[in-house]
Amino acid sequence: MAQRKRSERQVETVASGVAELRPDPDRDTAYTLLLDGAPQSHVDLADPAHLQFEYIRRMAAAIDLIAPAGEPLRALHLGGGALTLPRYIATTRPGSAQRVVEIDGPLVEFVRSRLPLPAKANIRVRVEDARAAVEGMRDAGYDLIVLDVFAGARTPAHLTSIEFAHELARVLDPAGHLLVNITDGPPLRYAKTQVATIRAALPEACLIADASVLRGRRFGNLVVVAGRTPPPVAGLTRRAAGDWFPGRVETDLDRFAGGATPVTDSVAVSSPMPPEALFGNRT
Repeated sequence: MAQRKRSERQVETVASGVAELRPDPDRDTAYTLLLDGAPQSHVDLADPAHLQFEYIRRMAAAIDLIAPAGEPLRALHLGGGALTLPRYIATTRPGSAQRVVEIDGPLVEFVRSRLPLPAKANIRVRVEDARAAVEGMRDAGYDLIVLDVFAGARTPAHLTSIEFAHELARVLDPAGHLLVNITDGPPLRYAKTQVATIRAALPEACLIADASVLRGRRFGNLVVVAGRTPPPVAGLTRRAAGDWFPGRVETDLDRFAGGATPVTDSVAVSSPMPPEALFGNRT
């Protein structure tokens, strides 16, 4: 595959805004995808196992630990971006059957034409609303579901309710795991209600985040790992502690949620708007 010059910057208007591919100045084959100026994804075409964003590395650690190394997974990704995690799974777990649901069709074409997928990757991309797609899927069809959907810098309200959480649980294999990227800041009111909502459908869960985010000191990403069987807490703790930017694993989610209750469709709201200086905290 021909490599583009590092100075080449590509911009295109897509359904969700202005998409830009910006070359990584430190890696000749790597690019950052931005939407309306907010970094959304980072991909190294020559090394899909290189993960730049810390919350993506935390999700990848969970993916590494939920099944024996190299074992193929049936994976569903809700939210596409530059298809970073699908590429990672195709590289680390060859033979995995993966489906991606992304509502922005022009964005999908922009990414696929400029950041081609590996030749043997079994990754199918479907252009549709995430909830509508899940509601039409069969029971227990996936070992892994990754929920990382943003409209601008916010997760849409209809993807935050208990009704949707039960749909995710329905299409997840009984031994499978759900990974959710939550963004929130002090006093973590949204994150607490999301933890309560997810656990009402998939009760065995933990949180991974920077300690200052978990303590409600700054806005950031919190990754939920949830299922019907316990998450691999010991391994996640080691991986989080050894990361470039060390994180913490929280297992006492009753204490974290602080009495928050699951939200229903009738009262669900989108995730909070992040501070402008964080560019959606997707860096």
